[in-house]
Amino acid sequence: MKYEVIPKKVLVTGGAGFIGSNLIDALLENENKVVCLDNFATGKIENLKDAQKNPNFTLIKGDIRDRDTCMKAVEGCDYVLHQAALGSVPRSIADPITSTEVNIVGFVNMLFAAKEAGVKRFVYAASSSTYGDHKDLPKVEHVIGNSLSPYAITKYVDELFAKNFSDIYGIETVGLRYFNVFGRRQDPNGAYAAVIPKFVSNLLKHESPLINGDGKNSRDFTYIDNVIQANLLAAAVPSNEFKDRLKQYQKIVSDVPEVNTEASISEVFNVAYGESVSLNELGKVLKQELSEYDKAIATIEFKYGPNRPGDVSHSLASIKKGQTILGYFPKYSFRTGLKNACFWYWENFK
Repeated sequence: MKYEVIPKKVLVTGGAGFIGSNLIDALLENENKVVCLDNFATGKIENLKDAQKNPNFTLIKGDIRDRDTCMKAVEGCDYVLHQAALGSVPRSIADPITSTEVNIVGFVNMLFAAKEAGVKRFVYAASSSTYGDHKDLPKVEHVIGNSLSPYAITKYVDELFAKNFSDIYGIETVGLRYFNVFGRRQDPNGAYAAVIPKFVSNLLKHESPLINGDGKNSRDFTYIDNVIQANLLAAAVPSNEFKDRLKQYQKIVSDVPEVNTEASISEVFNVAYGESVSLNELGKVLKQELSEYDKAIATIEFKYGPNRPGDVSHSLASIKKGQTILGYFPKYSFRTGLKNACFWYWENFK
């Protein structure tokens, strides 16, 4: 995935994870120097097997909860792509303390280290869970509801810290609210696996996947290459262009609160495809795609269970702000992305 960006030194936290490792591959392809920081609590060393062959890659094993480690990792870096976090709503409900330590304390450690090192721009993984119980669709960045889980609270607090650091210290911050990202390297195992890899794993084992609820709940599923695209654009848009496009967006969308474009950049963007898919439809399409490799999968039935605490019923993003300011026009639809993902899972987990 080629982008016309001047090669820089970039720190990717959580770089051994699903999203982080894919970002690292794209950054190296674009001839950047890349530092990866990961404690391997959820990341995997095998995700970095190609990166480790590249002389422009450096791996630091460490934890973002340790401030000295953060300071070391960010030395000489132009940009930070902060992906390190403990994801999963159910995980945060089961253990809110650890989620808070990693997602808030670790985030502030990393943000502070980036500020001290003179990093140009701090791009971080935010979350669609921030919209909480707000029912309007599609979701627009400036309107949120009440948080429904500890995880959602931690990700919203990160946005508040990012804005505060921009206002006080002048570091540019860009939050990317991911909507149900899926694709290659997403772990299908474990109690907190995301819905697509979990369903795929079940179907490949000829097991009936469990849908929480009646299957009418919907999500804006977002293929990994769209997320890579958004991150690289968020880092690459020059400050003056960013601010000019922000003024344009404020004119286009009448109810957006006015932002002082003379101040340091601190904005959040939805990263999605802009299409809502029900869990029932997801199950149907997965069976179609995977039965191309194993015809028996077409006959597997889904099971249904109760809704999970903390889950939102429906999720659909407006991506107008990202289109206007970042130039983010996602290249992969849900169906195209799912076809690619199913092929990857078949090749790696059959």
